[in-house]
Amino acid sequence: MQNGAYAMNPASLPPDAATRREFLKASATAATAAALTRAIEVRAHAADDGTLDLALVGCGGRGTGAIANALSTAGPTRLVAMADVLPDRLGGSHETLTKQFPERIEVPPDRRFLGFDAYKRAIDALPKNGIVVLTTPPAFRPWHLAYAVERGVNVFMEKSFAVDPPGVRRVMQAGRVAQQKGLKIAGGLMSRHSRAIEETVRQIHAGAIGEVILTSAYRMHGTVGFQPKRAGETELAHQIRNYSNFTWLNGSFLLDWLIHNLDVCCMVKDAWPVSAQGQAARRVRTEPDQLFDQYFVEYGFPDGTRMIAQGRHMNSCHDHWGCVIHGTKGMAELGEGVSKPRLFRGHRMQAENLLWQWREAAPNAYQEEWDRFIKAIRENLPYNETDRCARAAMVGVLGRLAVESGKEVTWDEALASEVELAPGLDSLKSLDGPAPVEPDAQGRYPLPVPGVTRVV
Repeated sequence: MQNGAYAMNPASLPPDAATRREFLKASATAATAAALTRAIEVRAHAADDGTLDLALVGCGGRGTGAIANALSTAGPTRLVAMADVLPDRLGGSHETLTKQFPERIEVPPDRRFLGFDAYKRAIDALPKNGIVVLTTPPAFRPWHLAYAVERGVNVFMEKSFAVDPPGVRRVMQAGRVAQQKGLKIAGGLMSRHSRAIEETVRQIHAGAIGEVILTSAYRMHGTVGFQPKRAGETELAHQIRNYSNFTWLNGSFLLDWLIHNLDVCCMVKDAWPVSAQGQAARRVRTEPDQLFDQYFVEYGFPDGTRMIAQGRHMNSCHDHWGCVIHGTKGMAELGEGVSKPRLFRGHRMQAENLLWQWREAAPNAYQEEWDRFIKAIRENLPYNETDRCARAAMVGVLGRLAVESGKEVTWDEALASEVELAPGLDSLKSLDGPAPVEPDAQGRYPLPVPGVTRVV
């Protein structure tokens, strides 16, 4: 198996580096010149009213929603460029946003970019102090973030930020460069920006339930959807359209779907785990993809306490979505999936044991994270969430490495790993090219084998 992880198509590996550099240099020169003209046009037409210009890279539901939040912040904002690899998603997003914000969408056809290099053209179309919104599948995030930082624009990046250790390290490095440049970087871990969760964690840290001895993160619900390949659709386009189903694109259900509650548990502990061991299985799922349908991971914190993560997407099973925290004097329920966090005396979540509950309306954390980000840009306040976001992603990656290998894996050895899920990802040029993973003759995709698969 390629790199000991998944069987990779050799054609997906990078071509000769010098040849690629020459090609990219020539392409970039022409694209940059055109983009510079567009950026000058954008600045020339901008009113002196503090308007912030946005570019959207990744036009699916997440990206469209993020732009709606951005355009709902205080002060003038507008969308001036869009990029995707799937034409229907770009067109659908543009239509939806234009109907919702008819005066704030200024994206003519020549600023709607398609292709794997479209992110560069969209970023290059931004003026100084512009904001690029990165919402493609997370496998592409490290490359897109690095380019945005190189070009000197502010960034909102959706989770999960990266899918493997080399990607996490690229994100961390981009964050350090952004810090040096004074750029603002926000990450889509909206639970970190929930006032309800913030207040609950404050009380826990103040000793409301005693010393925290166990944290548990849950995401257990019905099955993840899958779209069959469309007529005439290439394998690569099919996988990108179903990115939640392919590990090289989303880093596993454990990472992409549990990341918020893994992060909340780490927020409660004010620490990151140092090791993980666990197991996963594909027991009932029949869709042709790479998803395990159940995960169980035991993480160890530096003080010896544990975090348990359970992920399952099966129909007609027990559902649980949130975090449960046990302390020496009581317990808490909070996290994504819990609209009104609660604290209890003892270890039974019963009405007579209720210590405290969030009583206000459930806050819109998606809007709150954008409000804080835009405020930091307008007032030039320090704002760089990159390192924390990268570490939150690494928690999910660490769990994936543990269940795929069947071994206990430490944080340090995992973060140092050179094993990539899709080597050469930055060299993809066309949807007609080979995908990083391909189905076998029976239509089945490669899956890791615990005890055999090498992950570090």
